[in-house]
Amino acid sequence: MPSVAENANARPTILVVDDIPENLEVMHHILGSTYRVRMASSGRRALDLAECEPPDLLLLDVSMPDLDGYAVCRAFKAQVHLADIPVIFVTANATDNNEQVGLACGAVDYVSKPFNPALLLARIKNHLELKAAGDRLRAYHAELEREVERRTHALVVARDGAILAMASLAEARDDETGNHLRRTQGYVRVLAEDLARQPGFADVMSTSYIEMLSKSAPLHDIGKIGIPDEILRKAGKFTHEDRAIMQGHPGIGRRAIEKAEQALGEPIEFLTVAKEIVYGHHEKWDGSGYPQGLSGTAIPLSARLMALADVYDALISARVYKPAMPHAEAAAIIRAGSGVHFDPAVVAAFDRCEARFRRIAHDFSDSDTQARRLEVA
Repeated sequence: MPSVAENANARPTILVVDDIPENLEVMHHILGSTYRVRMASSGRRALDLAECEPPDLLLLDVSMPDLDGYAVCRAFKAQVHLADIPVIFVTANATDNNEQVGLACGAVDYVSKPFNPALLLARIKNHLELKAAGDRLRAYHAELEREVERRTHALVVARDGAILAMASLAEARDDETGNHLRRTQGYVRVLAEDLARQPGFADVMSTSYIEMLSKSAPLHDIGKIGIPDEILRKAGKFTHEDRAIMQGHPGIGRRAIEKAEQALGEPIEFLTVAKEIVYGHHEKWDGSGYPQGLSGTAIPLSARLMALADVYDALISARVYKPAMPHAEAAAIIRAGSGVHFDPAVVAAFDRCEARFRRIAHDFSDSDTQARRLEVA
């Protein structure tokens, strides 16, 4: 069974502020049997008490020597953890103008002295009930927001898992590894974050867009799932026919994503970015790439970023048809491709982020040998 002290603490707390001791005694006599009463003889003392233990309601005199009631009310409303506490002015200054000033400060009511104790208790009860209802509503909204965040997070995790599963399925049929996906994803994010700080790109490279780029990057070669093994794993030189079939993988990937869009029944920004990367990352700045032969800024920015990331990783990685290349040689090839294969602005971003490229390549290397090579390159 709860103790007397526990029952007292469960009662709403009223903070009474008045610089006249007799007035405080009267208020304690009226309120003490129903509420837990705390008293302050000055505005500054009231603020100190509220800071330690916020009350449920504030009964406030206007005329006080240090801080007047209006200043105390404004101070309460200016602090997030005190702003929702109802303030009732109880004062002999009961002109219409004073009441307007008090209400403008954020008070919920204005009681004139002398007052009817029963009426004061009724007003206090009403405002406490309103505050309790508001607290319940805020708590409900907060819980709804947390639930939305939880479900959104679950959807994002599921989406990211599906992306990586789809991308890894394509990579598993190639000689590349899952670390290739992580590395290229990291390179794309690094380039995008750098460009976000450069003139002409800041408006495009929002935080949400960079996040979409990073999440979409692992899908860049998903179309390889439709390429025959004898071509995908071929160690020798491609014939003209082999190359034509291999160059069909961007279109295969794009059609797969379009089917996903159709199944969902509405366009999704994330899949739009994924399509750009899948279909455009083999385009070249000078127009000599494929599948469309786009040039310059006609190539989506997302695909331009992916192009550099993919080529760099292909250069530093061993394949059945070639050994891995040291970082310095790969970086030289990237720079030589500025304005030819790659967007010069993206190459400039690579120059500024070269150390971060090496760190990503090292942290997600396919072997200890590759990691050591990157350390000394």
